[in-house]
Amino acid sequence: MTPLAAVIADTHIPRRAKGLPETLLLHLRRTDRILHAGDLMAPTLIHELEEYAPTRAVRGNLDPPEAGLPETLEFEFGGVRVAMIHDSGPKRGRRPRMRRRFPDARVIVFGHSHIPWLEDEDGLMLLNPGSPTDKRRQPRPTFALLWVEGGEVGAEVRSL
Repeated sequence: MTPLAAVIADTHIPRRAKGLPETLLLHLRRTDRILHAGDLMAPTLIHELEEYAPTRAVRGNLDPPEAGLPETLEFEFGGVRVAMIHDSGPKRGRRPRMRRRFPDARVIVFGHSHIPWLEDEDGLMLLNPGSPTDKRRQPRPTFALLWVEGGEVGAEVRSL
C-alpha cells in the first residue's frame, strides 16, 4: 500500500477562514498522514486534523507559543526521511540552505510564502503546498499530496 500524505500550510484560522474548505476535507479523508507546515493560528486545528489522520505540524511565525509546536520536525514517512520547517527563507539559495539544515532529508516541507513550490532535483524535494485558505496572489487556494511508492517519492500541488 502506498502511503499518502496531505500537505497543508498557512491556514490562518480563524483570521483568513472560519475553517478548512470542504473540498480539502474530502482529500483529508483518504490520507494516511497530514503534514501542516505552520501558521495554523488556532491550536485546536490540530485536533480537527487528527480526526482524519495522524498529524505532524511545525510552528509558524503567527502560531501562539502555547500551541507547543516545534520549529522543525524530522521523521520517516514510507521509508523516506522528511523534514518540516515553516520559513525556508528567501528563494535565492533555498536549496543549499535547506540541504545544510536537513542533510539527511529526502523531502523538505515548508510554508510561509503561500506560494506553491515543488522542485525535485539532485535527491532533494522541496515542497511548499501554498495555502488552502489564504491564496494571496495565487489564482486559487492550494494544498499538496505526497506519496512514496517502491522507495520513490512523488508529490503534486493541487488547486481547490
